[in-house]
Amino acid sequence: MTTTSAPPARSGARVRIQRFGTFLSGMIMPNIAAFIAWGFITAFFIPTGWTPNATISDALVGPMIVYLLPLLIANMGGRMVYGTRGGVVGTIATMGVIVGSEVPMFIGAMLMGPLAAWLMKKIDSIWDGKIRAGFEMLVDNFSAGILGFGLAIGAFFGIAPLVSAFSAGLGAGVDFLILTGLLPIASILVEPAKVLFLNNAINHGVLTPLGIEQAAANGKSLLFLVEANPGPGLGLLVAFALFGVGIARASAPGAIIIHFLGGIHEIYFPYVLMKPVLIVAMIAGGATGVTTNLIFDSGLRAPASPGSIFAVLLQTANDSYVGVVLSVVLSATVTFLVASLILRASRKKDLAALEANGDSFGASVAQNAENKGGESRVGALLGQGTATATDIHNVVFACDAGMGSSAMGATILRKKFADAGLTDVTVTNVAVANLDETADLVITHQDLTDRARHAAPNAVHVSVENFMASPKYDEVVALVKSQHS
Repeated sequence: MTTTSAPPARSGARVRIQRFGTFLSGMIMPNIAAFIAWGFITAFFIPTGWTPNATISDALVGPMIVYLLPLLIANMGGRMVYGTRGGVVGTIATMGVIVGSEVPMFIGAMLMGPLAAWLMKKIDSIWDGKIRAGFEMLVDNFSAGILGFGLAIGAFFGIAPLVSAFSAGLGAGVDFLILTGLLPIASILVEPAKVLFLNNAINHGVLTPLGIEQAAANGKSLLFLVEANPGPGLGLLVAFALFGVGIARASAPGAIIIHFLGGIHEIYFPYVLMKPVLIVAMIAGGATGVTTNLIFDSGLRAPASPGSIFAVLLQTANDSYVGVVLSVVLSATVTFLVASLILRASRKKDLAALEANGDSFGASVAQNAENKGGESRVGALLGQGTATATDIHNVVFACDAGMGSSAMGATILRKKFADAGLTDVTVTNVAVANLDETADLVITHQDLTDRARHAAPNAVHVSVENFMASPKYDEVVALVKSQHS
């Protein structure tokens, strides 16, 4: 466990990228339902859809992707920076980018929404507390309206051309990789980024916006499957179920269900981190999936989130089922074969280490000292932590997005508290970016603990290596029980 007595780790480049990726994800993820709705509308009503209807297609498909989806993103980005007021101004400013370009302005929305909200926040701070009573609403409304007016015009003439050029450059780069067959090399970046919690910056910052533009033009995009393909994770977990040792082998079958059916990819990250050479298997599987989709010209209509096989199949374009299914099957097969060779080659060594030193499933993933806190038993925590005997009533699990692995961990600990008769302790899960001072004890994956400390510096912090099978949950229960006895 780690407590606030340990000095906060220095924020490195990886932490900053994680934070940036989480911010991007915070604009996209709450609006995924809108993307799914748009995907179903295209699936049914475009000329090549299941039930073609030109009237509905013309009335909904274009306006939704040009106006609705970017404005939803801009509003969420503005709210994240400055609440409702920021969301309104961000949405106004984004209209200038939208009407000033000829492509769906997702990147422009992700830029203008937060930027406009930040400017509104700074302007409000100039006369905060200086307005005569009774004039607050007048000043607030006119200042927001004037700023929105100025930013919309400025975005139309200045930002829209720049963002259009940037989007065109990214699109040209992706098109080049597709035409030359080099897109599979993206897996060399994407697969390691996933297990290091950097995937949001790549997926929501680049792949999703470009994929939506491709889907608007072609009805589908394979970019939606570069990161979300559940095949590589499935292949890895099956290999562990057959050839792993200790807790890793025992927990792999349950992890398969959560990953492949539930779409929570974070569940397999510890399996890669405990044996880093397995990243070769993940890259091989990811590249195989991308290559398959290239060969079959297959793709999805909209993002598959979470990355469940059900979500993937529901978003698959009508002419792409063979390619998409094969991309999942073949990527899982290749990852399984490579991972099996690696695990079998080290099996005797792993069994010997297990017998001599106990199970090292969690401990072996501690590879970044700046993100790892010192280990201690419950007694040490009681002596070093800042919590008193009545302090720990609010336990918060935090992960990158606040919906997947943290939700599973919270469910497990909540049951442990109930079994121990501790009914006055709340256990919740949030995104690490949304942590606040209300948390008494925060549980995070060790790669995210540094960010959690900065967000909730006064809480007791516990680092775990695997949200599904951590012995530290029992220590937390024992700690809280001892305080409440």
